[in-house]
Amino acid sequence: MVSICFYFQVHQPMRLRNYTIFDIGKKEDYFDDEKNLEICRKITRKCYLPMNKLLLDLINKYNGKFKISFSISGVALEQFETYAPEVLESFKALAKTGQVEFLSETYYHSLSYLYSKDEFKEQVEMHKKKIKKLFKQTPKVFRNTELIYNNEMANYVEKLGYTGILAEGWDKILGWRSPNFLYKPKGTKNMKVMLKNYRLSDDIAFRFSNKGWNEWPLSVDKFSKWLNAANGDGNLVNLFMDYETFGEHQWEDTGIFNFMQQLPEELLSHKDNEFVTVSEALKKYDTVGELDCHQMLSWADLERDLSAWLGNRMQQDSIKRLYDLEKDVKATKDKELIEKWRKLTTSDHFYYMCVKYFSDGDVHKYFSPYDNPYDSFIIFSNVMNDLIIRVKELNKPKKRSKDVATTAITEQTRT
Repeated sequence: MVSICFYFQVHQPMRLRNYTIFDIGKKEDYFDDEKNLEICRKITRKCYLPMNKLLLDLINKYNGKFKISFSISGVALEQFETYAPEVLESFKALAKTGQVEFLSETYYHSLSYLYSKDEFKEQVEMHKKKIKKLFKQTPKVFRNTELIYNNEMANYVEKLGYTGILAEGWDKILGWRSPNFLYKPKGTKNMKVMLKNYRLSDDIAFRFSNKGWNEWPLSVDKFSKWLNAANGDGNLVNLFMDYETFGEHQWEDTGIFNFMQQLPEELLSHKDNEFVTVSEALKKYDTVGELDCHQMLSWADLERDLSAWLGNRMQQDSIKRLYDLEKDVKATKDKELIEKWRKLTTSDHFYYMCVKYFSDGDVHKYFSPYDNPYDSFIIFSNVMNDLIIRVKELNKPKKRSKDVATTAITEQTRT
């Protein structure tokens, strides 16, 4: 028997407006509300609403046999609440079926684990509370931003109370082993790691509409045969991808919705197949060995490392300045300012500064709202300069009035 686990990542960053050097010290509105509204509504129309309806129909059609898992960033949930409440209601409808699981992640889709364990822990707790409030679930499995993972992270997350974590099933880490099994992260006690089958996942997420691909067009029958080949060579096929794959990255006219609508029936026609949520997979299968991953692994770009966000000096300097400000930002106790700082921790801001070329560079350009990575760096730097000014002003010691000072001296004299 092979279990099929569909996991979708849902995320939308809060994009910065064109914040210029002339705005520093004068304007506090860092984020482009109009652009964020426009993009959220566009993806709502193209992806979120039609795909949520399709999944709900499939769940109802197969009466408990079709199941899926999601991780939705806190900043995406906030945008749904503000710009597209109908999307939030459609996710709640999915949650009520009992066939949909919601995972934990950092609230702001940040790289905080790499720079501040305290901030990481706070964001994870914020996200957990948000999921509990909206969907009546307490997540038991963790998915870090962009599947960033290594041994140390797995051990840290286990101490936070999680029983499972997701990671990329990258050949350089696995060697001869298959991603279609569960593994025990090195050094953990009871933690299990689920690995993305990146070949089959990327066939849908990246290659589906590529007419230059030698397997194009991808039919349900063809894909099912590839997946069924895991029978006897694995327990579990993990299909992990961005939810925006459906309708946004792969447009409706590619046939992506029809593909997804027909896929469950084809897979379930094989008596040895079943769909499971992430937690069900962790409960059903034992680990077959230990996964030893010292380097930081992600699901981004050809390198599967951190270079998508930290590969050049612009990125490195920007994120260092940001986290160097953490202590002073929190010392202000200004909730609005702290929230702005946290929105700047969203990994997308550093992704936009990437200067890679070839296919990876094309992907970065596709997602970026900027003409080039240098504009992204300049705007982020301008925002940081303004934020630093405001933090210093709020943390400046308050001068006592002359009367207060005189009273204090008098009281001291009496004593």
